[in-house]
Amino acid sequence: MLWGSSPAAVAARYVAVSENFLADGPTERADRARRMLLSAVGSNEPATLNQVAKAMGRGAPAVSRSVDALVRSGLIERAADPDNRRRLAMRLTDAGRDMLRTPSESTSLASRLERLAPSEVRAIERAVEILERAV
Repeated sequence: MLWGSSPAAVAARYVAVSENFLADGPTERADRARRMLLSAVGSNEPATLNQVAKAMGRGAPAVSRSVDALVRSGLIERAADPDNRRRLAMRLTDAGRDMLRTPSESTSLASRLERLAPSEVRAIERAVEILERAV
């Protein structure tokens, strides 16, 4: 045991600290939701509303409103499905794909780690390596 700490105590401290990195405000939650929606559309292209709603575990009306906002933002495009004109098919635009490829600035762990000394970053890297082995 490290300094007399039990694995349960270390786990509790880890959870408490990690929540500080993950528990964000409304802007960060909105960004995560936007990225989840883009990912659901991208992984089901050409995606239907029902496919995306199912992938997100939400109802179609709520997802439809979110899709409308992303269409207006230029991140998703909708077009009539050539096989069924009553159904709309969604695809990511280039801007939508770029957003998924770009790390989020608001929740960037990297930007927080940049404030640490190189030796501290190396210590965290070593801890991550250990945690990866424990999975």
